[in-house]
This record gives sequence, structure tokens and C-alpha cells, in this order.
Amino acid sequence: MDPIPLKLAIIASGGIFAQWVAWRLRLPAIVLLLITGFVLGPVTGYINPAEDFGDIYRPVVSMAVAVILFEGGLTLNLASIRETSKAVRRLILIGGPLVWLMTTMAARLVVGLSWPSSLVLGAILVVTGPTVVMPLLRQTQLASRPAALLRWEAIVNDAVGALFAVVAFESFLVMHGSHEPLRLVVSLLLAAAVAIGGGSAAGSGIIWAFTRGYVPEYLKAPLLLATVLAAHALTNMILEEAGLLTVTVMGIRLANSRIASLAELRRFKETITILLVSGLFLLLTAALDTEAIRSLDLRAAGFVLLVMFLIRPVAVFLATAGTGVKPAEQLFVGWIAPRGVVAVAVSGLFAVALADNGVADGAEIVPIVFAVVVATVFAHGFTLVPLASWLGLTTAAKPGVLFVGGSAVTTSLAKVLKEHGVPVLVADTEWGGIREPRLADIPVYFGEILSEDAHDTVDAKRFAAVIAATPNDAYNTLVCTDLGPEVGRSTVFEIRSGPRPSERQSLNFTLGGRPLTRDPEMRLLDFQLDQALGWGFQATRLTDAFRFAAYQESRAPETRIILWKKPSGRLVFFTSTKGGNPEPGDVIVSFAPPRPEKNATSTVRLTEKPDSDAPLPPE
Repeated sequence: MDPIPLKLAIIASGGIFAQWVAWRLRLPAIVLLLITGFVLGPVTGYINPAEDFGDIYRPVVSMAVAVILFEGGLTLNLASIRETSKAVRRLILIGGPLVWLMTTMAARLVVGLSWPSSLVLGAILVVTGPTVVMPLLRQTQLASRPAALLRWEAIVNDAVGALFAVVAFESFLVMHGSHEPLRLVVSLLLAAAVAIGGGSAAGSGIIWAFTRGYVPEYLKAPLLLATVLAAHALTNMILEEAGLLTVTVMGIRLANSRIASLAELRRFKETITILLVSGLFLLLTAALDTEAIRSLDLRAAGFVLLVMFLIRPVAVFLATAGTGVKPAEQLFVGWIAPRGVVAVAVSGLFAVALADNGVADGAEIVPIVFAVVVATVFAHGFTLVPLASWLGLTTAAKPGVLFVGGSAVTTSLAKVLKEHGVPVLVADTEWGGIREPRLADIPVYFGEILSEDAHDTVDAKRFAAVIAATPNDAYNTLVCTDLGPEVGRSTVFEIRSGPRPSERQSLNFTLGGRPLTRDPEMRLLDFQLDQALGWGFQATRLTDAFRFAAYQESRAPETRIILWKKPSGRLVFFTSTKGGNPEPGDVIVSFAPPRPEKNATSTVRLTEKPDSDAPLPPE
């Protein structure tokens, strides 16, 4: 039996399993991917990518990196750096060369590498890796400015660092007579023109074809992927690794367009990228030579410490000085610089090229780069969240709730949640809709929550749930459908305004959100009528002496449990659970009738529509 299909299956399933375990345990996914790859490669020897996959190994890795950088470019909206555009430019144009220069000197003086190897190593370590930075940013609700700095630097510098390495290697060939100086200059200029101009032109061509309907919906994602691979390969024919810059520019051009299907394309690319990142980390870690790892000594350790604690912070402080970036943000960005797939992949490519051209220590680049990757992934992966919190750079340390539609109902629920430490935001397109939450000192967003402005200013991913409660049922469904992929399909809820439609009039089950209560017939009007009768949202903490069973006995049968908050801050919605109950320490939020007065004989709840002469409750 051919073991290659089995090994490919193990690489794919092992990578995704590591990602899932990291999600469940709230650990940096890259850490588990590194460990898994190390076990499959150097420890057991089961996977040896160079031998198993032969000549196609390096080209496949290069194409996968191109797709990853393109997907990263799709996330770079220019509106996200309005306040930090100067800092981003200087971090790339000044910070990158500073890191290259200082890292080169450290490699030469501390590790003792030759100048060619030192120059190439310094260039490779300019990159900070979107394959690591982006997953880490998902773990914390980082403020917009430091998040934008890290995101832009990671994606753009991956391509720039690879080009720096190409320039260093080609310069070495020129100095040794293998290439003509004029050829290097022409190649650099032509590659830059093709990468920037060609990437922008390719992006514009895709926009033109998509917006005019020349490409059917089912072919858009495949065509985009094929175009990325073609642009990468054609640019690489002019100058090695210049294709990475081409696909990055192409992604940025598309990210700043107005293609209606851009959100679906982003999700498709994100799915592919997760698979590629998982597989690449396993492959590249498995490809490490055990002897090369053992060759690492105290000099390599000193080099890694210099890169992390001196070179990176100094470069960031010098590059961002006078740009309006606060000292806390400089400290944070100066520390967080994990290296990832591109650094390891490019190091392997140039290590072979240097060795083939007579540079004896060229092979030493790979274990040194791997040492930097491991050290930065572990150090930065486990310190990003606590450091951001300590420096006050988080926007919301706890999961929050986004309410779409301001009313007395949503204001009352938001007020109870806020009093118990849950971040809330009420959004409405009408000024009158945000009047009550504003008076209750609840954060509001006045405008369309699905607009581009809201996308840039309201980060939906920092909310654990969305509750759509406007008088327009179709709009509620639209909000839940649009925000569901970002927040999570199981935590988008809608409170209907009208009665549940018949089967012929109801929408497909894939659209909209869940009912907020276990009574699917509970409408916004029912909440309002009950409030007029004295009902309200209540919060009750369970203890060892007052458990859930006692809570149920002490409440009226009509009480509707909405959610409960765990001591960790996690929110559990009653309609999303299957058999789970609140535990001691949890805070239950419910919608309940007023407590009966002494000597009262009954509690009345209005369940039918009021008479036409009866006054309606206030909106």
C-alpha cells in the first residue's frame, strides 16, 4: 500500500485536530502545530517531506504561502489605518530595513556566520508572519491601533522580507561573478513593476469581471484562486519570491473594492488558509534535520534573545517615534513579533541555494530560523493576552452582547447585563431608538450596523452574541444572517415582531437566528406588554446553598430564562443548550413577573391581544 495518501491524510487531520484542541483549551494554535509536526518528523521520523514528496515539495510550499499572503491582503482595508497610516508606513519602510541591518550584524558577530548567510538570515527574520499573528489576534480583543499595526506589518513584511532575502542572495551571486550587476538591477526593477503594477492590475481585472457579471457565482472563488497562483508563478519567473508581493498587492486591491461577493470570497479563502497553515506548519516542522537541531548552541540562544529583546523593540521605537503611537502601544508592538510559515519556508529555500553555491554555513540558517520561530511563537503566544490587558490595550476583556434595535426591552436587558460586567452595545438607525439606552448610560451606535462604517468602527468579533430586536422581522433575519459567520451561528438571536409565518411564507432554516426564549411564539410586543404589567429582567446568582432546583422553585412558572453568565465571563444562552443547567457561581438572567404582594391571591399575565379600547404600552 502506498503510504503517501495516508501521510497526507495524517497531515490534514493532524493539523485541524491541533487547531481544534487549541480552540478548546484556549492555547495558541501554532504551538500545538509545532509540537505535532515535531513528533511526526524529527521524533518519530514518520514524515520526511523532502523524501516523501520529492521535487514538488518546495513548489507546493511556495504556492501555499502565496495563497496565505493573498488571503491576508484581503483583510487589509485602508480605512482601518486612517489613524495609523504614517506609523504603518514607517514600520515597514524604516522598521524592516533596521531589523535586517541589526539582525545581520548579530548573526555575523554573535553566531559567527559568513556575511552571505548573515545577510540572508537577517532578511528572512524581517517577517513577522500573518500565519501566527492573525490567529493570535483572534484570541484577544485588542485595540484597533496596535491590531492594525501588527496586521499590516505581518502581511506586507512577509513579502518584503522574502524580497530582501532574494536581494541579499542575488547580490552574493553578483559579487562572486555568477551574475552580472546589470541583470540584478534590471530584474529588481522589473519585478517591482510587475509585482506592484501587475498585482494591482490583476485585482482590477477581477473587480471588473465580477461587477459586470462576466463570471458566474460558482466560478468566482475558483477563478480567484487560479489567478493568484498564476500571478505568483509568472512574477517568480522574473525574480524568485517576487510573486509574494504580487499576490499581497492583489489582495489589498480587492479588499478595498466594492465587490458584493467579497465577504463570501473572504470566508472561502479563510477556510483554505486554515488548512494550508495547519498543513504547512506540520510539513515544515517535520522537515527539520535532527542533527541540525542538535547543532544549536549558546551562540544561537544569544542570537535569539537579541532578536526578541533588543533588535525588535529598538526598531519599532525608532520607526514609530513621532507618529502618534503611544508608548504602551510601542512596547506592545515591539514585543509581539512571532515568526511563522514564510520564515521557515524561505529559509529552507535559501539554505539549499547558498550551500549549492559554495557557502559552507548556509545550511545553518534553517535551525536558527526554526529556533526563532519556536521561541517567538511560545513567548508571544502565551504573553499577548496578559500583556495587552496589563497595558490597557484591550477593547473588551469579556464577551459582550450586541443589540440591534433600541427599545425599552433591549435597554432593560442591556442594563442588567452591564451591571454584571458584560460589555453591551445597542445599535439603531433611528435617533429615537438609541434615546433610552443613552439615558441609561449604555454604549450606543447610531447608524446602520451592516454598513462599511460599522465594519470599521464596530468589531463584531468582540461580541459573544447578537440580539436583533427591531420591528422589522426581515431586517432582523438579515442582521443575524450577515453577522452569524463572525459571531457564531449558535449565538445570533432575533425577537420577532409579527406572528410566526406559515410554512409557505417562512424563510429557509439557514437564514436568521434562534429565538431568544424557548417559546418561539414570544414576540417583541409580548415583551412590551409584559413590561407594562410589571415584568422585568432579573439577575440571580446561584450558590452551593441556592442551586438551580431551588431557583426554579422560588420563581413563578411563567419565568423565562434568557441566559446565564459563568464565573469566567462566558455567556450561555438557554435556547442554545441541550440538557445543561446553570451551576453554583453562575448568574442567571431571566424575564420574570413581579413578585406577588402579601395577601395577593394571583398574578395575572396578559397573553392575548388587548382590547382595542385598552391603552397600549409605551414603545
